[in-house]
Amino acid sequence: MPFVLLYLVVEIVALVALGSVIGLGWTLLVLLAGSLLGLWLARREGVRAAQALAEAVNNRRVAHAEITDGLLVAAGGVLLFVPGLVTDLAGLLLVLPPTRALVRRRLVRAAEQRSPGLKTARIRSEGPIVDGTVVDEPAAPGTPVIEGEIVDPRDRRAG
Repeated sequence: MPFVLLYLVVEIVALVALGSVIGLGWTLLVLLAGSLLGLWLARREGVRAAQALAEAVNNRRVAHAEITDGLLVAAGGVLLFVPGLVTDLAGLLLVLPPTRALVRRRLVRAAEQRSPGLKTARIRSEGPIVDGTVVDEPAAPGTPVIEGEIVDPRDRRAG
């Protein structure tokens, strides 16, 4: 409950301050323009985040950045939907890619501090993946290996 009261006080102070500087009509226009611009940006960035997520899934890689971006864009859209100058500004900051990247890095860092296994998983997911087969018996020295298969020199001469 105290958070809601603080939110209301901050929004009222911001609206009164802006209204006293530029007037009531311009303040309403700023609110309307900010909401429309923000919702358009949220839609555009949401589509981009969904496409990036689909691409990551198609490439079979961990999509932690894409999922985080999608969640931040969704949070920004919700903030833009809530009436108010401060929430519109916070929503716009979450929707814009440069500021969203800063927030994403802070969120990932905080999550990795709480759970160190996440950092290990992220680091491993960013490296190259090599498909191969484990061979129990070692190959003879000097035997060439191609794509994980032992090639017999006698079979090479026949082909």
